[in-house]
Amino acid sequence: MNEYFPLEDIDRIANIVRDRSTCLPKVGMILGSGLGPLAESIPDAVTIPFSDLYPWPVSTVPGHLGQLVIGELEGQGTVVMQGRAHYYEGYSIAQIGLPVRVMGRLGIKYLIVTNAAGAVNPNFQPGDPMLITDHLNLLGMSGLNPLRGPNLDDIGPRFPDMSQAYDRQLCRLARDVATDENIQLREGVYVCLAGPSFETPADLRFLKGIGVDAVGMSTVPEVTVARHSSIRVLGISGISNKANLDGNTITTHEEVLEAGQVLVPKLTAIIRGVLRRL
Repeated sequence: MNEYFPLEDIDRIANIVRDRSTCLPKVGMILGSGLGPLAESIPDAVTIPFSDLYPWPVSTVPGHLGQLVIGELEGQGTVVMQGRAHYYEGYSIAQIGLPVRVMGRLGIKYLIVTNAAGAVNPNFQPGDPMLITDHLNLLGMSGLNPLRGPNLDDIGPRFPDMSQAYDRQLCRLARDVATDENIQLREGVYVCLAGPSFETPADLRFLKGIGVDAVGMSTVPEVTVARHSSIRVLGISGISNKANLDGNTITTHEEVLEAGQVLVPKLTAIIRGVLRRL
């Protein structure tokens, strides 16, 4: 299992993508559980299965189609991951960050990342979009950081700053779009746990106590890699289930996918609006 990838491996995958598409992407997107339909709206798109881009990690979870979709969306050259892989699927943390490495070599300047997340904040409801204003990197704190290994000096510094992981200008654009579209956009701190088990009530009470608003099993490794490459990031969580702080409800993946159906039009409107304003 690869613990890190040299620049030659990253560029080899980027060249496969270039050979299949003439689009010069400015924006990268990662679409989470149940949120893939936005990619289907790209006209005349080129589609590449993740399995054609080895060792790009292949999605194994329902709701993640596992393909790269490339084309123009709202006038912006865009490369979209329709689904993603997760650390709990058995991949190394370096493999989880590999797709963002490749997108960076393709030339993206912006990364829009979405996920399905459970509410920790008791005021949040399923179907709410949440603007990620900061994250808690519990995976990275325990040593699972996608930047582990030899630093890629051609891409970024050994010790990248993460004080503004989520770009403030992009956050302002998202707020403006949500206001114009009459969408209630929550805001908060996202935490990434390893999964695949959902959280216990004690887990959730702990997370609430340290300032977390939403919890999921992705996004933070990808954002860490993006910031190492100086890619500006917009992150939006789709709240898929209420906080289970008392242990009286059961969380299922089917519930996550159902909430995605409610979230798709909201997230689509926000993302399209942001693209138009870039």
